[in-house]
Amino acid sequence: MMSKAELARKSGLSTLTIDRVEAGRPCRLDTKRKILQALQLRVDDQNRIFSAPPKEDVSDTAPDGVSEGS
Repeated sequence: MMSKAELARKSGLSTLTIDRVEAGRPCRLDTKRKILQALQLRVDDQNRIFSAPPKEDVSDTAPDGVSEGS
């Protein structure tokens, strides 16, 4: 396991940037590439590492005052 400081050092990024990426904030493609290289992973692994947060399922809800099916 690699510490946040070590990942920042190996990737050439700041620990603040690593914090933001860990929190799921958007980042540039170059930032993702640097992190993947520091972790010795392939670009193909980016979806596993940088997965998008799950979207909220709104299929069962309708806006207030609107009945479903109308």
